Amino acid sequence: MTIVPSTNVRASFDRVSLDAGNARKAMIVMTMLFFMCGFLATLNDILIPQLKVIFELNYAKVMLVQFSFFSSFLIFSFPSGKLVEVTGYQRTLSCGLFTMSVGALLFIPAAMVPSFVLFMAALLVLAGGVTALQVSGNSYVSVLGPARTASSRLNLTQAFNSLGSTLAPYVGGLLLLGAGSAATVSPSTMFASRAVHLDRGQQAAHLRAPYLGIALILLLLACFVTWYKLPAVRDVRAEREQDGASRNAWGIPHLVLGAVGIFLYCGAEIGIGGFLVNYIVDHDIGNMTARAASRYVSIYWGGSMIGRFVGSAILRRVRPGTLLGINAAGALILVGLSIASKGHVAMWAILLVGIFNSIMFPTLFTLGIAELGPLTGKGSGILMAAAVGAAILPVLQGIVADAMGVHLSFIVPAMAYLYVAYYGFRGCQVSRTYRPVVSL
Repeated sequence: MTIVPSTNVRASFDRVSLDAGNARKAMIVMTMLFFMCGFLATLNDILIPQLKVIFELNYAKVMLVQFSFFSSFLIFSFPSGKLVEVTGYQRTLSCGLFTMSVGALLFIPAAMVPSFVLFMAALLVLAGGVTALQVSGNSYVSVLGPARTASSRLNLTQAFNSLGSTLAPYVGGLLLLGAGSAATVSPSTMFASRAVHLDRGQQAAHLRAPYLGIALILLLLACFVTWYKLPAVRDVRAEREQDGASRNAWGIPHLVLGAVGIFLYCGAEIGIGGFLVNYIVDHDIGNMTARAASRYVSIYWGGSMIGRFVGSAILRRVRPGTLLGINAAGALILVGLSIASKGHVAMWAILLVGIFNSIMFPTLFTLGIAELGPLTGKGSGILMAAAVGAAILPVLQGIVADAMGVHLSFIVPAMAYLYVAYYGFRGCQVSRTYRPVVSL
């Protein structure tokens, strides 16, 4: 039997009616968690040059760092969505934090061996926890208030995600690229320094203490979130009783096109971030050591943070799709300028892309789940799974970098921004005729 559901389901079916004090407390907790997600994801940008040296990897292979981390969004998004459905938002947040702590602890045996495969396994576990946190957290913030301010609200919390991303390169440069690290020397002397001064195990040892500290912080956060009473939304388990006739979210155009947009955007943002250190140390671009270059990575992520704070205010007055299209067009122009130039012009052009990245993910997310009603949870799972683009596109960019050089590899994110601009200006429009169908 085939059932065609009505499209006029109340979109705010699970939104929370809160007083200002409770809403503010909930937002503070969520911004704290998003901060940790941003910090851990961007720490990979500093981990990449370190592992590249330790294990003598080419660009395509070292980009498996990003692949291992962000493939978790494809692997764990749908199970995390199911976990939200069964246990609720808060317990899923706690589970995600405990899993992240375990993943961080796994860096210790990986560094002791040392083994690139074990590092990738540790990253996958860590990222599985991040996925659970993002799936539950993004949905929770989206419904924690009026639908009309969902994009603004999610941009505000994601700004603290960007704050974590901004601090991670600086802190990671100090901790992961310490004075004894092989990645602190200039590219011209890197091999000789590695051969004379440090063996692989000694280099990997620098990673143990930082990740032990991270694991302890995550464990404390997990205990706090488990204990703290977050404002409850409508029990998402009730969705199963409401949407039995409307389980096919894949039939909704603006959701599917939004998933493609998130796939490409995440790949572009993470691909650029992952290549920044190697790009800046290049003789024709910044001509500096990896440790010095790591400080400039903070500018890239800091621009995203500033843009999200500003964007959160602008989105209360400007249509989200329009602002998304303008930002994507700006990012495309800057990437093109970096490809077409050299020296500090190329370096600063690619760093400033972060400002235009700012509102893209939260705006793509809220546009994608707009007016889904009881399908909001399933739509959120689809959109978070699409973040696997952050695993795939950097590897593709790595292949291009090995074949054509890091400079020209930025063609890959340029093409991604072109699509995001299309989605913002046109593809995000909600069709009034879509008819999601499912066979029972």
